[in-house]
Amino acid sequence: MGTETRERVLQFIRTFKEKKGYAPTVREIQEGCKISSPSVVQYHLDQLQREGLIVRAREKFRSITVTEEPLGHALGIPILGTIAAGHPVSVPTSETWENATERITVSPELIHGKKRVYALRVRGNSMVDAMIADGDLVLMEPVRKVNNGDVVAAWLKDEQEITLKKIYLEGKKVRLQPCNPFMMPMYQNADNVEIQGRVVAVVRVHA
Repeated sequence: MGTETRERVLQFIRTFKEKKGYAPTVREIQEGCKISSPSVVQYHLDQLQREGLIVRAREKFRSITVTEEPLGHALGIPILGTIAAGHPVSVPTSETWENATERITVSPELIHGKKRVYALRVRGNSMVDAMIADGDLVLMEPVRKVNNGDVVAAWLKDEQEITLKKIYLEGKKVRLQPCNPFMMPMYQNADNVEIQGRVVAVVRVHA
C-alpha cells in the first residue's frame, strides 16, 4: 500500500513540475493523489527523501526536486569532508573541486543559482529539529556575512573545531544555537568565530 502511494506521489510531482515549471505544495499533492491528510503526504515525502528519490531545500516553499533529472542539467557537487570537531574546512578552490574524490549529483534548482556550492557530511544530532540528521549531506554556500538564524559552518579559532549551528549575533558575542532540545547553546566571542559557509539545502542520506 505504502509503496504504491509513494510511486503515485512521485509521478504526480514529476508530472506537475513538467506542466507548471515548479514543484507542487503538500496540499496540491494531497488533492492530486487523493490522500486523506497533509500529514500522510508528509510521511510519504519523508520516505521518498530517505530513499533518495527526492530532495527538499530546508524552509523553502515549493522546493521538492525529483532526483532523476536529465544528466545534462544535473550538477556534480564535491563532497569535501565532514562537519564535526577537527580540522577546518577551507573555502574550496578550483583545485579542490578538481581533486574531490566524491561528488553528489543534484538539480540546479536545489541550490537556486548559488555559486561554488560544496557538500559536507554531518556527524552528530545537534540539528535534528532543523531536519539535519547524522549522516546527512549539507550543501554549503561559501559566505562570510550571514543573518541571524542562518545555519552555518562555524570555525572556532581557539578550540580548533568546526561546528554546524544556527548563528545569532549578540553584540560582541555570537550564540551558536543547536536545534536539539537536549543540547545547550554555545556562546563565543565574535572574533573567535569564522564563518566558513551557510547551508542552502540538505540531502537526506540513509542506508
